[in-house]
Order: sequence, then structure tokens, then C-alpha cells
Amino acid sequence: MLSLRKSKPGFGLDLFDAAETPPPSPTDAIVRVENAGICGSDVHAYEWTDGYGFMVPHLPITMGHEFAGHIVEAGAGSVLPVGTRVTVMPGVDCGVCANCRRGAARNCLARTAIGLTRNGGFARYVTVPAVNLLALPDAVDTELGALTEPLCVGAEAVLTGGVGLGDTVLVMGPGTIGQAAALFARAAGAGKVYVVGKADGPRFDVVQALGFADIIDVAEAPLAEQLDGKKVDVAIEATGYPPSIVDGLGVLRKGGVLVVAGIHPGPLTLPLTDFVRNRHQLRATHGCDRPTWDKVLTLLARDPEHFRPMITHRLPLDRGIEGFELARQRAASKVMLRP
Repeated sequence: MLSLRKSKPGFGLDLFDAAETPPPSPTDAIVRVENAGICGSDVHAYEWTDGYGFMVPHLPITMGHEFAGHIVEAGAGSVLPVGTRVTVMPGVDCGVCANCRRGAARNCLARTAIGLTRNGGFARYVTVPAVNLLALPDAVDTELGALTEPLCVGAEAVLTGGVGLGDTVLVMGPGTIGQAAALFARAAGAGKVYVVGKADGPRFDVVQALGFADIIDVAEAPLAEQLDGKKVDVAIEATGYPPSIVDGLGVLRKGGVLVVAGIHPGPLTLPLTDFVRNRHQLRATHGCDRPTWDKVLTLLARDPEHFRPMITHRLPLDRGIEGFELARQRAASKVMLRP
């Protein structure tokens, strides 16, 4: 069985002919993967940027945490039957730590991650805990089902920022997470949504296809200059570039909220006096809660084709390295691998 895995610390990935998947335990299920998206976090791990050393004890590991397919085998404890089309929540909670016991499983002290610390979806078959499977609505195929995880991350960022009716929202970063944040900011009632990038032609094209016209290319002029004195109510950062946070704070209204969703390779130098005097709120978001998955699947089912432009490339798994390079060079928006 062909899989795309991280074998050792350092740049790169390997195509590997893995052993066949053993039968599932009573609490697990085996999913036949049909679509698996390449995430920005996957690209960071491919490049081996700072912040991914936590993977070392788990290597080698098959990557891929944005995927969907069909259940082909299910343990006795699985609620969903064989044949169900599913998407997969990648965070696996221990269920026994203090946070899990008090109902805060998202803050699990021993959480593992499918595709990062345990085998993931860049393979034809993957074994996952049955409780991490969600049935796809009839209107949502597995290609769109594989978008659910990044859509949830963007939706959670909007919830964290408290976007409300009539708000002006600034989304920094036109990649998949930024696109998702823009979509759900609009769904939350934002009056105007700006999307910011830097010489991101292919991803700007996707943003336009999703119906957003207020696009700012900071390769042409600084953000504050292009906004010409306008202030925003909420800024959502999805760039992974620390200086962009300072740029966002510079155009945030007094008392406004900036949500950091990107994974950053280095520290941030913050102008604290301005930050304090403007009473700016800096919040972090990572992953999402189960209710967000349910809401996103409901919205996805209402108009699935509206989300399809987010996917720009579809490749077989044996061309996975090519897909990673397309994503790394920002020549693609969302690349789907098809095991």
C-alpha cells in the first residue's frame, strides 16, 4: 500500500510501500481514503520549519489530516456502519486526563493528531478511532468532505474573533484557512471582508471566485496605505508570518480583536504601548470544537458547489511530492491527493 510519509527530521517526504492495514480494534474503523488535502501545516512539516520537533518521537509516520472516504471495516464499538461516507476529525483525545474528565477535551493533555503524531490519510487505507468519524451529508462528496477540517479551522477563527453583523473584517492570508475565514465571516454577517496577500496571484483568483472583491496585495503598497485610514473591527491572521500581526494591529480599531490562526516559525516583537493604549485584544485559535464540525457540515450541505473553487489541483498519491511543491511555491490553493 503506497503511503506518503515523514521518515526522519529534515526537509522532504518519502513515498513508501507500507504494509497492509491490520483488522481494526473494537474502538477503531478503517477508512478507504478517496481525497486528502495538503495543508499548510503539512508543508511546514515537509520543509521542517521550527515548531514541528514534536513529531520526532513518532517518526516514521504517514501524514495527512484533511481527508474523507468510506468506512470499509468497523470495530464492534463503531456507531457508523461499513459503507458510510465520512470525514475525519484529526485530534484524538485521551479521555482520562483532567481536562478530558471536566469536559474540555479540546485541551486534552495527551492529545495525539492523525497525520502528525499517528498515521494519517496520505495512504489508501487508514485506521482511526471510530469516534473521530463524522458521516457526510448526502449532498457533500468526499472531495468537499476533505475540505471540512480547514473550513472548521477558519470557522473557529471567526467565532474566536466574535465577528458580528455589519463588522469590517480583515483576513490576512489568502490560502485555504484565510479563504475559510472570509467565507464564515461573511456567513456571520460581516458588512465588508478584506483579504490580504502578497503577490498571491493563483490564490487571489480563488478568493475572487468565492465572491470577494476587496483584495489587497501588499506587494504593491503597505497595508495601512492601501486602507487609507480605514479601520477594521476584527482581523484574522492566517499567514504564518509574524510581522503581519503588527501590520494587522496597525489598522485595527480601538478595542478591536486580532485572532492569530497561523503557525509561526519565529517570535513576534509587539509595540506594547500602542497595543495597550488601543485596548487591542490578541487571541489565539487552534483546531476547533466538535460543534463547529457539525455547523460547518450543515452549511457545506446547503450549497456545496460554492466551496468547490477552493480546490485547484487534483493529483494521484504517487505525485504527492509534486503537490507539496505546488503548495509550497504558492502555485496552488488546495491540492487534493487521491490515494
